[in-house]
Amino acid sequence: MKKTEDCFLSVRNDYFKFLKKEKIFNKSKKAQIKVLKKIHIPMAFWIENKYKQERKTLILGFSGGQGSGKTTVAAILKIILKNYFKRKVHVSSIDDFYKPLDVRYKMSQKIHPLFKTRGVPGTHDVNLIKDFFNDIKKNKFKRIKLPKFKKANDDRAKREFWFNIKEKPEIVILEGWCVGAKPQSNLLIKKPVNILEKNEDEDLKWRNYVNNKLKKDYKKLFSMIDYFIFMKIPSFRMVFKWRYLQETKLRKKSHLNKKIMSYKEIKRFIMFYERITLQMMKDLSKSASIVLFLKKNHEIKKILFRN
Repeated sequence: MKKTEDCFLSVRNDYFKFLKKEKIFNKSKKAQIKVLKKIHIPMAFWIENKYKQERKTLILGFSGGQGSGKTTVAAILKIILKNYFKRKVHVSSIDDFYKPLDVRYKMSQKIHPLFKTRGVPGTHDVNLIKDFFNDIKKNKFKRIKLPKFKKANDDRAKREFWFNIKEKPEIVILEGWCVGAKPQSNLLIKKPVNILEKNEDEDLKWRNYVNNKLKKDYKKLFSMIDYFIFMKIPSFRMVFKWRYLQETKLRKKSHLNKKIMSYKEIKRFIMFYERITLQMMKDLSKSASIVLFLKKNHEIKKILFRN
């Protein structure tokens, strides 16, 4: 209890600064303190213990449905681990490793038209992530540049704007909606889960390609991750609601309103994610080391630690 209180006193200023910066005002200050003490701080202590046990750079995979809040939680964990435990922490989003727009366009021409839309396995540069993981495991660390993806432009930023990793991180968090996803059986692949799959992937080419990527390339990538954290959404219906809130927030921040998605576009966009999200809700709920159970109002109902 004393350690939790010491940690709280150490991080509270930066925690509230972060919430203000991100315009997170959906809870009272009392509720924000409660979630910090009951959820985020215990998670940080768990991560610190795992780091001490491993005695090497710890790689964590952090996933959850779109709009679940994983990016926010990952940022708060970084604040705690950096301020209180004095750890060098790097948080990467799998979104930053999307293939450039021209590459996805070529995929849409050669493989299936649906690959022009980013998101599903096959649209990320998996080799870049694997190279990053391999680089941080080396004894002699050299400065690394990691890609940055601009969602407003739906394309990768120029190399001059990429992230510079100057020091070897002690803890790496890879966050993203499909981190830790597993492939499905051929029987499940055959049955469409929405009208997008039914009408635009009748020959199963898109689904099979994505599933095969999960069986091979992504399986190798995810095997490099030490522990998984999963945010379990109450139902897939909430993905639309929360994604819409995200886009509204992005619209307020951006001057490039042309590329921000409309209501109808979001409805279609989340169909690309539905199959894998539903499967992850079954798989990761059982296998992840930490599971955060969310309520419909976006609050964390409970937290489960496995090992």
